[in-house]
Amino acid sequence: MPTLHHATLDRIDPATLYRIMVLRTDVFVFEQGIVSEPELDGRDLEPTTTQFWAEEDGEVLATLRVLADEPTLHLGRVATAAPARGRGLAGQLLEAVFEAFPAPIEISAQAYLENWYGRYGFRSTGENYLEAGIDHLPMRRSAPVRG
Repeated sequence: MPTLHHATLDRIDPATLYRIMVLRTDVFVFEQGIVSEPELDGRDLEPTTTQFWAEEDGEVLATLRVLADEPTLHLGRVATAAPARGRGLAGQLLEAVFEAFPAPIEISAQAYLENWYGRYGFRSTGENYLEAGIDHLPMRRSAPVRG
């Protein structure tokens, strides 16, 4: 059973951060062929960036990151290892983000995932555009109403 984790740079084990970077490179560079923009963009080194990941038997199966750009949080780099897809891990990570950060959050989503993100409360906020040669759209999830 995978366990979910999240940590900022000062609290993450270097080997785990390395495994997260390998997974993201496998998905975005090797699978999707994104080479026009660097996968390792330096944002992971910012003290306010939080990495989320699902791990099983020491292997990172899924990951995403949250950038704390004032005044809005930005979700990105959502990736799941090919053998782990279909297990709901990315959705579990999203739920963990919402629990950790009960605030509005934005994402530059790959357009084909609009309905998937919609199931988690994200709504389109603009027109589609190309990023790294892939159709994207801006989406936002409002802060939950606490009663």
